[in-house]
Amino acid sequence: MSSIVRHVSTIFRCPSLVPNSLSCELQQWRGIRVKVFNGNLESALVVMQRKMQSSGIERLIKREQTHHIKNSEKRVLARKNLERRIRSQDLARKLKAILIKKVRGL
Repeated sequence: MSSIVRHVSTIFRCPSLVPNSLSCELQQWRGIRVKVFNGNLESALVVMQRKMQSSGIERLIKREQTHHIKNSEKRVLARKNLERRIRSQDLARKLKAILIKKVRGL
């Protein structure tokens, strides 16, 4: 958990480290605020992590990390990328068919 906090702080200090610095600047401008009630830091960190996941900061952090990726993780990522590509190609094919029908209908 503390490693995530450390990476977030470095990203906000040095937005040039992130490839897409414009989105990082927008994230920095919007910010994530978490209140700590009764000194309960653990629950505040859980809430912060949930907010980071929903805002996409966690994906930026994971993309920045250059640690070793296990083969099983590589397979999962490759499968997800393939599924995304196939969905995109199917959508493009459907849109193309719709456009052709509209052009022929004229």
